[in-house]
Amino acid sequence: MFNKLNSTLDAAYDEQYSGELSEWRELGGKYKARNIVEMCQAHTFRKVLECGAGEGALLEYLDRANIFDELYAIEIAEGGIDGIRKRNLVHLREVLKFDGYRIPYPDKSFDMAYCSHVMEHVEHGRILLRELRRISGFQIFEIPLDYSMDVDRHAQHFLSYGQINIYTPSLFKFLLKTEGFEILDEKFSRITPEVVRYNWYHNMKLKKSIRREFMLKLDPFFQLLRRIRRGRAWYQEFGFSAYTCLTRGVGELKIFDDPIHHPTDSL
Repeated sequence: MFNKLNSTLDAAYDEQYSGELSEWRELGGKYKARNIVEMCQAHTFRKVLECGAGEGALLEYLDRANIFDELYAIEIAEGGIDGIRKRNLVHLREVLKFDGYRIPYPDKSFDMAYCSHVMEHVEHGRILLRELRRISGFQIFEIPLDYSMDVDRHAQHFLSYGQINIYTPSLFKFLLKTEGFEILDEKFSRITPEVVRYNWYHNMKLKKSIRREFMLKLDPFFQLLRRIRRGRAWYQEFGFSAYTCLTRGVGELKIFDDPIHHPTDSL
């Protein structure tokens, strides 16, 4: 059953890397890479793994940044792997296919592993978190913040591009902490005007207008008003577009003081 499900996922994600949205993913990769670089400023990571690398947009920006000696990647879709290999990245040492859960490397193989906009697509997130904790000393996660009071009404929208989990920063931090991750640093970010414009005028095919451009320029002012009206705690939970954090695996899931083990080799 597990293998059958993975075959279905493989086919679905291969279609995602058909090329139609490549420019959109490249643009997103630029800002995701900036967040990762910022999280790494106080650390030196030599050997780094990207888990769920897609077609390599994020890898390429990190390769150009020249802050890691060795880059490795794992990806579920053959289409993504082909795209990564075609980039001929200088620091990329290896890209492997994996089943979405079992990472094909020994314990503590990497100084750091990162998962950017991946956890919202993972059915059994705790299993993947345990694997990431196993194979790396430090981890970086980034998730989109898509929660709203009526999010259930938009289920089909999220499913249309494979998103099956919705997080707030607190919910995601709860997940990490209950799996034995210590949060060392964090960043809250909003979608940049460049990304908004591309989404409006390319993805959504909206006509460029003075009104839209004016509203975009006023957005920082509106966000400030929301923060003042709602308060810092509310705004930090619901006012941003993405949450990024640097973690270190220091424990494991414990219930009633007993460690709970779910070996991935039983899947």
